[in-house]
Amino acid sequence: MKPHSELSESLYIAVDLGAGSGRVFLTGLGGGELMLEEIRRFYYPPSESEGHLRWDAHRIFQEITKAARDSSLRAEQIGRPIRSIGIDSWGVDYGLVDRVGRLIEQPVCYRERRTEGAMDAVFSLLDRGEIFARTGIQFLVINTVFQLFAHRLEGIGDSSATVLLIPDLMNFFLTGRTAVEYTNATTTQLINATTRAWDRAIIDALGLSSIVFPNIVFAGADLGPLKPELAESLGLPGVKVVAPATHDTASAVAGTPLQEDWAYISSGTWSLVGVERTEVAINQQVARHNFTNEGGAFGTIRFLKNVMGLWILECCRSEWKQQGLNVEYEELLAGGEQSNLIFPDDARFFNPRSMLKEIAAQLDETGQTVNSDPASVARTVLDSLAFRYASVVRTIEALTGRAIQGIHIVGGGSRNDYLNQMTANVTGKRVLAGPVEATVIGNALVQSIAAGRFGSLAAARHHVANNLSLKPFDPKPSKALSDLALKYSTIEQRYSR
Repeated sequence: MKPHSELSESLYIAVDLGAGSGRVFLTGLGGGELMLEEIRRFYYPPSESEGHLRWDAHRIFQEITKAARDSSLRAEQIGRPIRSIGIDSWGVDYGLVDRVGRLIEQPVCYRERRTEGAMDAVFSLLDRGEIFARTGIQFLVINTVFQLFAHRLEGIGDSSATVLLIPDLMNFFLTGRTAVEYTNATTTQLINATTRAWDRAIIDALGLSSIVFPNIVFAGADLGPLKPELAESLGLPGVKVVAPATHDTASAVAGTPLQEDWAYISSGTWSLVGVERTEVAINQQVARHNFTNEGGAFGTIRFLKNVMGLWILECCRSEWKQQGLNVEYEELLAGGEQSNLIFPDDARFFNPRSMLKEIAAQLDETGQTVNSDPASVARTVLDSLAFRYASVVRTIEALTGRAIQGIHIVGGGSRNDYLNQMTANVTGKRVLAGPVEATVIGNALVQSIAAGRFGSLAAARHHVANNLSLKPFDPKPSKALSDLALKYSTIEQRYSR
């Protein structure tokens, strides 16, 4: 064990890969310190290639190595050693590596349409209820199980290919070791909730047995040193690669100083609304509401539901920009009529050719007047998200039998004061917003626990809480909101399944 003073000086490289953009931070967790220094930000939108929407994995890795080199130079400037590097990313997407370690093809993006019809085909081979009973994972057409099934039907180039989720693929490029970390692995819907290992019954039933599913490791696992040639070229001799909670939401929850009986919302492209538990909840009611039991760091379970999130508004902003309209958030939130509401989890909003047209279509179906003013559309989206959050929170209370005392909102969406206040208003619960960089913090915390800097996740979170300033939002109920809640409830009943 390293002396505590040396561990306090250690720095950690936290790589956070989102679905289209990535950030790399140099982090430190010394006494009274929460150092988060952004080193590099980069973008890699998916593009059409070989008949599918794909990620450029080699480009992503190149950006990571550039940032690692820059981190090394920065650490040298401030005279502190880098101990390890950890990578987290979005879930479900994967790469396939052949026998000699070559990437067979660029990973396909989860928004690709190749999984259309895959769920019904899978259920014809294996009962939906049995899949949920074995995995405890919600059914989303983007889940890896449906992607792999569709991939098998169209043909996989190497029958003995090894499947690696995105952070695991990057770790393989760094170390040469094939392993899949548990928190992200659970999003595949191929992990048995009881054994926390690959569920061979599902794999065999779906004809996926020729694919190599590597060993499962857990958050904090030491994956070994960087390849010698990489360590030398990046100026990182002796630096280890540590698996954080490699699913970005798992890292975000790990980095959130959660209070007892508080819910969290990881707010970004998706909104993940849930609570932290120590055991899975698998029963007919949970299945009916399509909740999920995803893995968390250090034995925790993320009991949550995916909500479409700010993706809806970002798509609208993109369309408005193409029309030459001013779409800065300050302008969008400065006005607008509070009257229209949508059900944000309608499948039509997943990847439409025009988000504005799909919003207008749902408004028309529900007898609402379509208002194309950007501020009014933005208010419709944000108000609807807040009402959806409230609905999910109430369902969590019913499914767990525990009252939720407050809501902690983290991630990029935690900067949206309008949505934060609206969430407090319609849930009737206090909201704490921040940190924005919860994912990066959680990534670094797991690395620091692996190093021995902290003895537990609770101790690491305590350190974070002492070095953070959170923004509170208290409920402001009104008759107008109560009327809107009834209106939203009618809309949700129509579209939810």
